[in-house]
Amino acid sequence: MAKAGRLTQRDIARIAGVSQATVSLVLNDAKAAAGRIPDETRERVQKAIRETGYVADPIARRMAKGLNRILGVFTYEPAFPSAQADFFAPFLFGIEETAQTLGYDLLLLTGAPANRGKRKIFDENNRLRLADGCVILGREFDRAELKRLVAGDYPFVAVGRRDPIGGPNGAPVPYVGADYVEATAEMVRRAKAKGHSKLAYVGPSQGAESSVDRWQGFASALDGAELVLHIAEVGGKALPMLEAIRASGASVVFFTEMADAVIVDAAARSQNLAVPGDLSIVVLGSHLRPMQSGTRFTTFSVPREEMARRATQMLCERIEAGSKGEQVVLPCEAVEGETLGAIHQQTDMK
Repeated sequence: MAKAGRLTQRDIARIAGVSQATVSLVLNDAKAAAGRIPDETRERVQKAIRETGYVADPIARRMAKGLNRILGVFTYEPAFPSAQADFFAPFLFGIEETAQTLGYDLLLLTGAPANRGKRKIFDENNRLRLADGCVILGREFDRAELKRLVAGDYPFVAVGRRDPIGGPNGAPVPYVGADYVEATAEMVRRAKAKGHSKLAYVGPSQGAESSVDRWQGFASALDGAELVLHIAEVGGKALPMLEAIRASGASVVFFTEMADAVIVDAAARSQNLAVPGDLSIVVLGSHLRPMQSGTRFTTFSVPREEMARRATQMLCERIEAGSKGEQVVLPCEAVEGETLGAIHQQTDMK
């Protein structure tokens, strides 16, 4: 017998004692096979498939319940580079744990070959159908691909909130996200409760849904406080950012990116500025990076593993029960940290 990894329809036909055409019909058109091929013959073909491991071939989807028991995982950004490994790792842990519990294997889809450096779910060689459904991750999705997924019949669930296709009243996207709006608003309220009335914000107000949600939460909670500086670009140089923050008179600065907070904190301390004595720092989400800092930032934790677990479970429900999926938003937990102090503790901000 040929090895399982090299099996062909001809091998299955020989094992089952049927023609190759019969095997092809059983695998590719279950309805037609049910009307034209005796039950006993179909069972022999399916038994041969099960016993040889031929399920690895995508055309074996007509096996038990028509499933391969494989879940796809697609990320719009590379999941394992050093710059982002810590960001994606909790998601992958949650997906793997839930898939194993529910009896599924995982297939990591890279979207290869890359389209001008941008990953694509749909390309001329896409392997999406190897899996029964797909969990999709990324800071910002390709809206055209998302529209195609929503309009199609392929089960998928997004990790992270996604806007409806076609506007607020458009087709909903199944997702499990984090409540960045309320989490960010709570950070602003905590700063105000400590006497801060002049605030700076480093991060975009537009773009990906996660960025929009943070900005919305920040703006909604100002209520009497003043935004004295907004730096929309992330990844800037530490000293120019620090100088702009100090010149604005802000007593507290909110960062959407942990990496920016780390370098500004280090720059402040290098100039003998106390954090939070001279400047308070708040990070809007515990975005992990390989870069380490001895500072425990005031922030909120994003429930990445739980988001991934819930998304994987929702995907399996879509695959097995044909459910449409939901829009689920999970709360974020505040992390007290040590970088947000009371305004009366701060020195002259001139």
